[in-house]
Amino acid sequence: MPGFARVLLRGSLSLLLLLLAATGVRATHIVGGELDLQHVTGSQYRISLNLYFDAVNGNPGALDQDMTVSLFEKASNRRMQNVVLPLGSNTFVAYSNIACTVPSLSTRRLIYTALISLPADQYTSAGGYYAAVERCCRNNGISNIQDPGSAGQTFYLEFPAVVRNGQPFINSTPKIFPPLSDYACRNELFYYSFGGQDADRDSLVYELSTPLNGHSSPGLPKPPVADPAPYEPVQWQPGLSVLNQIPGSPPLSIERLTGRLQVRPRQLGLFVFSIKCAEYRRGVKIGEVRRDFQLQVLDCPRNATPSMSVQMPGRVQPYRAGLDTLRLTPGSNRCLRLRFTDPDPSSTLSLSLNPVNYTGVLPTFSILKGMVHAAGAPDTLVSQLCFPDCLNTRGKVFLLDVIVADDGCSLPRRDTVRVAFTSVPDPNANPTLTTTAGPALPLRARPGDLVTFTLTGLDPDNDPVTLEMRGRGFTPAAFGAQLAQTATSGQTRGTFTWRVDCGAVNRPVFEFEFTAAASPCNERQATSLVVPIQIDYSNAPPVLTTTLPPDSAGRPPTIRRRLGEVYEATLTGIDADANPLALTAAGQSFDLAAAGIRFVPQNGAGRATATFSWNPDCEAVRLNGLEVTFQLQETTCLPQPQKRTVRLEVIPPVAPPFLPANVFTPNGDKLNAYFALPELPPDFCESRLSSIKIFTRWGNEVYRTTDRNFRWDGGGLPAGVYFYLIEYTDKKFKGTVTISL
Repeated sequence: MPGFARVLLRGSLSLLLLLLAATGVRATHIVGGELDLQHVTGSQYRISLNLYFDAVNGNPGALDQDMTVSLFEKASNRRMQNVVLPLGSNTFVAYSNIACTVPSLSTRRLIYTALISLPADQYTSAGGYYAAVERCCRNNGISNIQDPGSAGQTFYLEFPAVVRNGQPFINSTPKIFPPLSDYACRNELFYYSFGGQDADRDSLVYELSTPLNGHSSPGLPKPPVADPAPYEPVQWQPGLSVLNQIPGSPPLSIERLTGRLQVRPRQLGLFVFSIKCAEYRRGVKIGEVRRDFQLQVLDCPRNATPSMSVQMPGRVQPYRAGLDTLRLTPGSNRCLRLRFTDPDPSSTLSLSLNPVNYTGVLPTFSILKGMVHAAGAPDTLVSQLCFPDCLNTRGKVFLLDVIVADDGCSLPRRDTVRVAFTSVPDPNANPTLTTTAGPALPLRARPGDLVTFTLTGLDPDNDPVTLEMRGRGFTPAAFGAQLAQTATSGQTRGTFTWRVDCGAVNRPVFEFEFTAAASPCNERQATSLVVPIQIDYSNAPPVLTTTLPPDSAGRPPTIRRRLGEVYEATLTGIDADANPLALTAAGQSFDLAAAGIRFVPQNGAGRATATFSWNPDCEAVRLNGLEVTFQLQETTCLPQPQKRTVRLEVIPPVAPPFLPANVFTPNGDKLNAYFALPELPPDFCESRLSSIKIFTRWGNEVYRTTDRNFRWDGGGLPAGVYFYLIEYTDKKFKGTVTISL
């Protein structure tokens, strides 16, 4: 029995410890939060959970080091993936006004985040997808829902398929900002902007929604993964609903397009509320984000509204909004005298302006901020509001809200006076612009000339002047024209430079428009002038004369010479415009020097000469003729080259008919005693004698020589018929010769 008692005691203690641990984990702590999905690159996205944690009443044991988000297909609730989100940051949510901090309200922002992949071959469902995280439990002190300490929160967002119509469909969810750490005062109007930003510039629409409870519970405060939808909503206290989440006059509402939240609460307490931000692209809803949050309503010390009076110049009575119009004319006093007071002791007032129906330069305050009822100081704050001299309403009535706000908690009290005014600016003359170009216009320039002149912009009112340059129908910088400028008070001097090049010759006149511009009160005033520059360019083609033979029937002439018979010619080029000339010669697929050609040019401005000589050799024979092209080229913008082409051929030597003797008689009478071939074809380039051979009728070689002047006496051979073979490098001759005794 004692042993059993000890076992029972140990088991009870373990169960107690488990219960205590579970109680700590499910401790109420959730203020609210939202999910966020942002595209990174390709199929990569960053998903984040922003969880707002009660830093005053929340149990530190419920501060999780990670959370798990689950992704589902909307049409089927099919689970796509579960992703663990590590805790990335833990910071406090700041008050709008730090001076309004109360010890009962402090919120931490916990960000859990990770990169995920949404492959284009998997996330294709036309109905889209949703992500969810479930966690329990909400603050036990929430006033407007039933059993808040046992209520969980489902963090939820929807997103579209990543492919639409076969093309990538990129989308990031809207970011609702900023989180709220302020409180509201009973019977005081409270307002706050939950308006968001969307990276894809989608249209955002806001509405109130019922917070989602989901499937978490005190017994299972942190489910391993989220269950698929649907998620049960929280239960409102009797008399409350989605459109009456925080009772008041008016109750809690949100502006549909701006996300501005407002309520004048009439009950003290801690109120949970939920908003839904839907995003639309081209009129089609593609996703939504939900945020749950809390608003604490307190009894605040009474804060009186500051008051403001506006005194117009030369008037004793204060300005009457809706009845008076301030008319500002040249030379008149352009300043209003503003008096502010606040019954609250040591209240600090700040001044601001809001233009209602115009944009542009605003008037300035002499004092932007100050304290009333300061020790030893009067109980009013005085400032001057002065309008710019150059403000021009162009006959229209502009409306300007002049606002004074105190630093009361939780939100400042304001007094606004809407001032209607017209304004005629003080006279302001246009700047003047002069130039040293001229007086004779257009300026004239040739390619290669440097055109330069100065421009001076002056403003009679000493407004800053800027010089501008543009081309009528062309871009000056594209042609190398530049305008450098230096400015002093009311004056700017510019230097125009343009080195005219060949790119300008196709346009006869360039009209450069110069402008001196000033912008008093952001209203442009300008004076312009035009400087035309005429491009003078004409070019006569050069003339090429030569001793080469003229073309024949449109074909290049052919020059024929024998080997070693030198041919010479001269070429002369003349240019009436005195442009630099160059004479060149080029062989068609052969080197001039290798073919025995020498070309010597003497080039110069307006005149070029050259000598051409050809010492024919076998190269011309090998190439079956040579073609040489001579060119006279001028250096100018639009050159007109002159060309001549000739063909060079080598005349082969004339060979007599080859009729060798066929009988000789080496019998000692010294008549016809030798066999010789005096009429052998001559050697010519690649056709050269290699050998002469004589054979018996049985094919035995009896004589061989390479000497074309040989004399064969028969070598004592018996009479009879013999055969000879004459070999050239490119041909052969065969025949018979008879020895007759």
